[in-house]
Amino acid sequence: MSTPIISISNLSKHYKVPVREAGLKASVKSLFNRQHRVVRAVDEIAFTIQPGEVVGFLGPNGAGKTTTLKMLSGLLHPSGGEVSVLGFEPKRRQQDFLRQITLVMGNRNQLHWDLPALDSFELNRAIYGIPEAEFKSIRDEFIGLLEVGELVQKPVRNLSLGERMKMEIIGALLHTPKVLYLDEPTIGLDVTMQRRIRKFVAEYNQRFGATVLLTSHYMADVEALCKRVIVIHQGKILYDGALTRLVERFSAYKTLGITLENGRTADLSPYGEVVGQEAGRVVLRVPKALTTQTAARLLTDLPVADLTIEDPPIEDVIEQVFANEQVFANEQTNSSFP
Repeated sequence: MSTPIISISNLSKHYKVPVREAGLKASVKSLFNRQHRVVRAVDEIAFTIQPGEVVGFLGPNGAGKTTTLKMLSGLLHPSGGEVSVLGFEPKRRQQDFLRQITLVMGNRNQLHWDLPALDSFELNRAIYGIPEAEFKSIRDEFIGLLEVGELVQKPVRNLSLGERMKMEIIGALLHTPKVLYLDEPTIGLDVTMQRRIRKFVAEYNQRFGATVLLTSHYMADVEALCKRVIVIHQGKILYDGALTRLVERFSAYKTLGITLENGRTADLSPYGEVVGQEAGRVVLRVPKALTTQTAARLLTDLPVADLTIEDPPIEDVIEQVFANEQVFANEQTNSSFP
């Protein structure tokens, strides 16, 4: 196996924050005897990522995802542990390191608001010292892939959210970094924009062999791009392994989609939990162990025109991981996942 691009061991980030009760008396008291508590944003996590991997980094708000990405970028100094990215220690912020990484945050802007994106691209060229010919070739290729040729000369403030996000991604990748940290890159975008950005990230990964660490609340992003996921909750890693294996291990049920002949309707609640119904199609939630038996009953008892059996949405699987945090933490300690 090749040398990991990203390697972290016992990585922690703790914050000391003041606390006090409400009211004037408590305010006065805190002037002389201030109390603090320690917030463990990231608590002794460890993982490695190989060259070219695209890994989903999942967790609820406040789980420690963005804090981890900022430490991997060198924007935050760890409270403890060891970090290596491309053989560098990120907190040193060495030029050779910064030239090979990028951090894209869906809720942050790097482009100049009142200037066309082309001007910001030119500034990035100067910052990274990209040769003129190489810069124009990469810039024009990315503009074509994201279909923004008619937009790059407009002031950024006149662009829609999705159009601005495309420009942000182009600007962040002009220096063709080897490591991409993508923090909610499709947040707030419509389905079409999300799909285009996912396709672009996949093509960039394939062409440049880039390593990608992706956080997203849109599970379609994760399913489309990532074979491996790392699940973090309350600063600790609950799971690190294949996305398919996570679904297999933690989905206690499957969903059955049933459409009856000639648009007929029927009460299907005796066969399972009805979780959806639209345009004559009924969706049932059925325990995994009873899936085959239930499907056979439906085909025998009813005039079924179409029947599908699917795994539950990945969102539901992740919720189950959080709900059973201690069980999964114990399994992660005692097992290794491929």
